[in-house]
Amino acid sequence: MNPTVAAAPRTFALVGSPNSGKTTLFNALTGLRAKTGNYPGVTVDRREGDVRGTGVAARLVDLPGTYSLQAISEDESVAVRILRGTMTGAERPDAAIVVADATTIERSLPLVAEVAELGLPVCLVLTMVDELKARGGDVDLFTLKGRLGIPVVGIVGHRGIGLDDLRLLLDNVDEWSSFKKPPGPAPEERFAWTDEILAASKRKQPTESPLTRRLDAVLLHPLLGPLVFLAFVIVFFQSIFTWAAPAMDMISDGIDAGAAWLANVLPSGLATDLLTEGIIKGVGAVLVFVPQIAILFAILLLLEACGYMARAAFVIDRVMGWAGLEGRCFVALLSSYACAVPGIMATRTIPSDRDRLATMLAAPLTTCSARLPVYALLIAAFVPPTPVLGPLTMQGTTLFLLYLLGSVSTLIVAAIVKRGLRKGRSLPFYQELPPYRLPTLRALLLQTWQPIRMFLRRAGTVILAASIVLWALLAFPRRDAAPDATPTQARQQVVEQSWGASLGRTIEPVFEPLGFDWRICVGLVGSFAAREVMVSTMAQVYGQEGDDETNPSLIEKVRDSMSPPAALALLVFFVYALQCVSTVAVLRRETNGWRWPIIAVAYTYGTAWLASWITYKIASG
Repeated sequence: MNPTVAAAPRTFALVGSPNSGKTTLFNALTGLRAKTGNYPGVTVDRREGDVRGTGVAARLVDLPGTYSLQAISEDESVAVRILRGTMTGAERPDAAIVVADATTIERSLPLVAEVAELGLPVCLVLTMVDELKARGGDVDLFTLKGRLGIPVVGIVGHRGIGLDDLRLLLDNVDEWSSFKKPPGPAPEERFAWTDEILAASKRKQPTESPLTRRLDAVLLHPLLGPLVFLAFVIVFFQSIFTWAAPAMDMISDGIDAGAAWLANVLPSGLATDLLTEGIIKGVGAVLVFVPQIAILFAILLLLEACGYMARAAFVIDRVMGWAGLEGRCFVALLSSYACAVPGIMATRTIPSDRDRLATMLAAPLTTCSARLPVYALLIAAFVPPTPVLGPLTMQGTTLFLLYLLGSVSTLIVAAIVKRGLRKGRSLPFYQELPPYRLPTLRALLLQTWQPIRMFLRRAGTVILAASIVLWALLAFPRRDAAPDATPTQARQQVVEQSWGASLGRTIEPVFEPLGFDWRICVGLVGSFAAREVMVSTMAQVYGQEGDDETNPSLIEKVRDSMSPPAALALLVFFVYALQCVSTVAVLRRETNGWRWPIIAVAYTYGTAWLASWITYKIASG
């Protein structure tokens, strides 16, 4: 008897323009259980997942967003090649699902025709049909299906409405009807065909929301728009300190209590020291900042989901224009505030090679979330929470100024790089302003969890490994302490004579003009693996040297061990230094060589040293 062989899953490509609801549909059908990677030979993200709830095995491939199959960027080129079946290492999908916003369906119908002309079975999914009706619009889906000759289904992705109908379609892909006669190739013919289809489908144009009109009058105003943007930014940075403080205190107290309990329960020795001082306090010092990371991403994702981020890009377009950058560059740089790695990867959507390279070299100066723990620790230690204006304090203002310094420096570097390169092609950029809409709480929480999970994964891998290595460097070689030394003095002697201290003292002459001692130098070396390791290093160095009697917090230890000018210089150093091996690696991959990564490392560290030296001299009086 032959064993039953499971049928290979049918592969469906999701095709659609940005803001069409394609990603929301993908998440709804796959339950956020996506596999990510790169397509062979290129650096474009590959995102796919199994569809849940279908009768037959089905797999979704989320193609890069595109308005047309006339590709002008690497992302769009990959989407076209996959649909044509000419992408090396990627099988051609069995069918295509074109996703279109029901409120702007006229923009997507030409894309439907282009995909159908490739010979693939096609269905059309109209998203946000609830919003279409709420704004007084309508379209006869049955007639639209008849005129196009392909299956058409309306859904509300974040509420699950219409998903069962779509799953039923996926189960019966062999029964999909064929696309009727496509329009001619000329743009005028395609526009006329679109108008004819919509007129026959009794399409009623949705009215513009009065709320959208009133909000845009303020948010897009030449004077009021930038002021509102500035207010958003200031409140954003202040909230990172104010809202996160209670949760951070709870996590810090819990970590300290857990380490102390284990130290009392377990037998004394190297294993216990490694667990309590190296792992728990090293990794725990970074985990304390999870609430701030959560607030950072929650606010960013909320502003993006409600439609404000696209308007922010419009508002600061003049500033970007001064640096010679276009709107696609803003999208990439905005991603870099979360992490420079996806920000650099996002430059693939930039058609101009010159703009792309300028953006990649400037992206490391944007203040990524990995810098936040270092900023938060030093600001909490040296900047008092003195009120400045209403709820705004000196701490929030300082954080805002650090982000502002990084942002201004990013534009300056981009302008210098672009003006130093040979001129290339320049293409117009069109920014679609999505309607204002509130995301569901579930969707916002799920999206916020993704970067938090990545942060925790780094804490459990890179930061854990770095913490163990740093503990070993600070704990060895073991030498007998003086007979009359107290436990605190004995630990201090071990640290002072350790390999880590020797390493720090070796490079200390380079950083001594900045006010950095060997302890900070050890942290700078470790933080090249991940910027957050700087906090782990401080926790371990100052923890080993701490006083058992008073048991001061890490903030108090840092305040007692570092001068304010040195702390200010260290903040400025982290604004500019490329303290991240992952960023160097992705730069090498995206530029296909070591030339530009080496240039990036050289200019960022050179700028960091010089700016920190100037800061230290001025602050020291």
